[in-house]
Amino acid sequence: MEPTPEQSPHHAYPDHWEADVVLRDGGTARIRPITTDDAERLVSFYEQVSDESKYYRFFAPYPRLSARDVHRFTHHDYVDRVGLAVTIGGEFIATVRYDRIDGQGRPASAPADEAEVAFLVQDAHQGRGVASALLEHIAAVARERGIRRFAAEVLPANNKMIKVFRDAGFTQQRSFEDGSVHLTLDLEPTAESLAVQRAREQRAEARSVQRLLAPGSVAVIGVGRAPGGVGRSVLRNLLGSGFTGRAYAVNTSFDAGTGTVEGVPAHRSVSEIGEQVDLAVVAVPADRVPAVVADCGESGVQGLVVLSAGYAERGAEGRERQRELVRQARSYGMRIIGPNAFGIINTAPEVRLNASLAPESPKAGRIGLFTQSGAIGIAVLAGLHRRSAGLSAFISAGNRADVSGNDFLQYWYEDPGTDVALLYLESLGNPRKFTRLARRTAAVKPVVVVKGARHSGTNPPGHAVPVSRIPDATVSALMRQAGVIRVDTVTEMVDVGVLLAGQPLPDGPRVAILGNSESLGLLTYDACLAEGLRPRPPRDLTTVASPRDFRNALAEALADRTCDAVIVTAIPWVGEDGEAETGDGEVLAAALREAAATGPAKPVAVVHVEMGGLAQALAAATSTAAPPAHRPSGPGPQAPSAAPGTPGGSAPGTPAPAASDGRAGAPGDPAASTTRAPGHPAASPGRAPAAEGAPSSGRSPVSEAAPSPGRPAPDAGRIPAYPAAERAVRALAEAVKYAQWRRQAATPGKVPEFLDDTIDEHGTAALIGRLLGPDPDPRGRPLTHDEACELLAGYGIAVRPALPAPDPEAAVAAAGQLGYPVALKTTAPHLRHRADLGGVRLDLAGENALRRAYDELTDLLGTPAELRPVVQAMAPRGVDTVVRASIDAAAGAVLSFGLAGAPSELLGDTAHRLVPATDRDAAELIRSIKAAPVLFGWRGSAPADTAALEELLLRVSRLVDDHPEVVSAALEPVVVATHGLTVLGASVRLAPPPARSDLGPRRLPSY
Repeated sequence: MEPTPEQSPHHAYPDHWEADVVLRDGGTARIRPITTDDAERLVSFYEQVSDESKYYRFFAPYPRLSARDVHRFTHHDYVDRVGLAVTIGGEFIATVRYDRIDGQGRPASAPADEAEVAFLVQDAHQGRGVASALLEHIAAVARERGIRRFAAEVLPANNKMIKVFRDAGFTQQRSFEDGSVHLTLDLEPTAESLAVQRAREQRAEARSVQRLLAPGSVAVIGVGRAPGGVGRSVLRNLLGSGFTGRAYAVNTSFDAGTGTVEGVPAHRSVSEIGEQVDLAVVAVPADRVPAVVADCGESGVQGLVVLSAGYAERGAEGRERQRELVRQARSYGMRIIGPNAFGIINTAPEVRLNASLAPESPKAGRIGLFTQSGAIGIAVLAGLHRRSAGLSAFISAGNRADVSGNDFLQYWYEDPGTDVALLYLESLGNPRKFTRLARRTAAVKPVVVVKGARHSGTNPPGHAVPVSRIPDATVSALMRQAGVIRVDTVTEMVDVGVLLAGQPLPDGPRVAILGNSESLGLLTYDACLAEGLRPRPPRDLTTVASPRDFRNALAEALADRTCDAVIVTAIPWVGEDGEAETGDGEVLAAALREAAATGPAKPVAVVHVEMGGLAQALAAATSTAAPPAHRPSGPGPQAPSAAPGTPGGSAPGTPAPAASDGRAGAPGDPAASTTRAPGHPAASPGRAPAAEGAPSSGRSPVSEAAPSPGRPAPDAGRIPAYPAAERAVRALAEAVKYAQWRRQAATPGKVPEFLDDTIDEHGTAALIGRLLGPDPDPRGRPLTHDEACELLAGYGIAVRPALPAPDPEAAVAAAGQLGYPVALKTTAPHLRHRADLGGVRLDLAGENALRRAYDELTDLLGTPAELRPVVQAMAPRGVDTVVRASIDAAAGAVLSFGLAGAPSELLGDTAHRLVPATDRDAAELIRSIKAAPVLFGWRGSAPADTAALEELLLRVSRLVDDHPEVVSAALEPVVVATHGLTVLGASVRLAPPPARSDLGPRRLPSY
């Protein structure tokens, strides 16, 4: 017999189980626990379920629910019996329920760890991924309540439900008993279940963005009756862009007889339109937005772009208004861009959407741009328009209360129309997810990021997201680890984007420099050295060089197997008539394009001075010339060649690029420009062979629009031009580093298995449990020296013993126990690790030296009680280093490394990697600090044992990854000798582990 709520331990309503999720088709729904107030909703839901679905659920005809059924399905104790519902518009569309059972299948309570589970999904919503999302959430709830396995009975004909269980990725067993399929699922997450979950998340979130960017119909709400105003401007921009779908003007103030506005149907509400509206652009005062959202939701609108201001950027009241806006929109299954947004643009020829305040759309291109700032968006769009540059999509998300940069990374990951993703970010709502998505996207196409508000320590007004305390230098290092190209300015972002969109990735850092100015060549040479490139001596063509000379020199440089990229420098040259050639630069542009088209696929950039005509010619250049039959490549990975009948071609397994024209440049600088080389292969990085784990096809499952065959990509092969050598070289240097990361990402590093033989994971977990106690302080506690040493020993990390020396006699006794020579050190917090303050005495060879050092310390720095001196045996000489690990609630666990001492701290010379670190991460970590040469035999010194140091880093990484209760650990100093290393000091802090939202079931953030 089933226990009643009175018989079972009753828990309060678990509001943390509530979650908004994105379904397979891109719509949203809410998952929440079922309560006693849901009786009418449950009955209404059941009435809309088909007889067949009811039969699959109850194994018999079950036309209606009895009063007892309704009571049973709405009364839960949230421990042994739990029910969850999926709602849209406040109404149920699906339910799931589990009941804890014992070994004989009878109702039970803890410690029984198995439960029977059953689903029911309304027929109209089957196929949307509802049951899969429900399974993730009910499994997480069950694990929280101590349930480890689910049992389910499914009729053999119920193929959909069997597939849900089969595809979940959990370890499972199947058997056929009494005419039904008996399934048992182990609820412990596996690598497969996590991969399945993240793949579903990617498809759903990408689809939700695709619905916003490619609507079949758009309603602009808030269109004024007279010309002017935000709504009217957006409508004009929408129509001016040539939008291919249907457009409507909406304003509650329209007269009943208003037929059209700007030539499109005018209505007083969305519900009056009488046809499907996919996207609504909201431009009404904030106090009127709730009524608009309700009207859109009731009318089946799929997404909103909210331009209205007056939300989180206005303070606490505005933040609450913003939260309510998101809750209301999601309750209807809608996603939001904004509020306080500038709008969105999609230049795809089959869409041509400009739902923004930008009066003109940029030309079509292959760069995707996301900004959190309308002002930055305006500046970038204006600059791109002046230079005829192209974008695939533009999004200015404003307060980004819902749709964020993470969602667009999900979309761009498989979007065949985007080769480079540019993002201007002022805050990271979910840094763990961002780095995960950025790493995956960067494996197939470049991701270039500018991070604003780097040093303020707060989020910009309107960004209601958790504030991360992680330093900006650490954020930058973590982005680099994920393959993100982090730049400092918007100009640099576009400079890099232009190069990556139009040129192949370089095979290495070797750069050829040629041009008609020796001085400009030398400036370029110096800039290359400063950026870590390996330039060849500049080739001076002299000021009398003709365009033909440029063409021949570029062709030779591209054919040279000892260079990986070419920078062409140009100043006005002397023509045949003896006068300086400044002209429109078309002759030189054509010569450069001809050389680039016929040479090996290597990146080419142009630096020009006082040749605005050349820049314009490069920006405006297009080509319809037939591609060469074959274009040889230099050493290293071969660039893909053009497929027959497709000038520009594409890499194997990727779709032909979209057909349109455009490029990107630096905002406000018409001198940064590009040109296409005739017939240049489509060798842009977005179409290069994918790294391991990347999709095998560039075609997005969320966009089936195929480009026209035989037409070239709008950006591939364009030669970028820059008005300063430093800008061109910096962009090329970023491309070199990104290309190196791509090559390494193709074969990811590993955590060495040999560590498992020396690690006691279970013993360390038991020790942590004892140290924290049954009711740990949420703030945590620091471990004593002995406790820290015991914990670290469980992971094979030995700390050199240090004995307390409260007086000279105790110091002498400790030295006698440890053996001379010894070190005498203070451990007071204000002197710890501060050798520069005189708190350390080394190489004390005997008792007299020790007593003398003790007297000096106490005379100079204070009493023994204040100094807390200790005695420690001397370690072999080596390089003093510091290894740290800490957990940031937003970013996750971070492993850090640097040299010990004040100089490294003052200069911020510390490297960082996300945990878990691989063997490659550990090797890169110690080599990425500026002072790394000290470890490798600098100035004739003996090289340190970096292999031992890498192993130590991996052990610390494994410790904090296995035990999130270790919220910080610091090993300082770690003396790395020629053979082996010695850990001389350690501190560890334990605390209850922070929540890991990235490991739980899929859910949208709620700020």
